[in-house]
Amino acid sequence: MDRRIVEKVGDITREAVDAIVNAANSSLMGGGGVDGAIHRAGGPEILAACRRIRETMYPQGLPTGQAVITPAGRLPAKHVIHTVGPVYGNHRGEEAALLAACYENSIALAARHSLATIAFPAISTGVYGYPKDEAKRVALAAVERALNMHTGIVEVRLVFFS
Repeated sequence: MDRRIVEKVGDITREAVDAIVNAANSSLMGGGGVDGAIHRAGGPEILAACRRIRETMYPQGLPTGQAVITPAGRLPAKHVIHTVGPVYGNHRGEEAALLAACYENSIALAARHSLATIAFPAISTGVYGYPKDEAKRVALAAVERALNMHTGIVEVRLVFFS
C-alpha cells in the first residue's frame, strides 16, 4: 500500500487535517451518520456554505460521485469536502464506479485547493448499504489512482468509525 495512505479507527470529526470528507446526501443539508456528526460538530458555518452551493451551483442537489468544498466551521480540519456516495443496488451496476469517483473527485478537489492532507470516512457503508469489504477494495484502488495523479497530497487517512 502507498505509504501516503493511513488506515485507522476513530472519529472523523476529530481529525486535524486540511480537509475531512463528508459522506453527504445530495441535499447537502445534513442528515444522519457521518453527515449529521460533521454538521453538528462543525456548526452552522458548514450548513450556510452548503446552502450557498445549492443556490449557486447545484440547485437540484449534488450528483452522486461529485464533490464540493466548504469551510470546516468549528472542526479541527480546515475544510470539509462533501461527496455523495451511491446507494448500493440503486445504480444499475455502476456503484463501484460512482464510489471510486467520490474518492477520486474529492482528492482532485483537495489538490486544486493546494491541500496536502485529507481524511475519508467509509463512504456509502452505512445506511446506503455498500458492503464494507467491497467498499474498502474500491476505495483503496481509487485513492491509489488519485494519489498517482496528485503528488501534492501527502497523506490520505481512511478513518473507520469501528
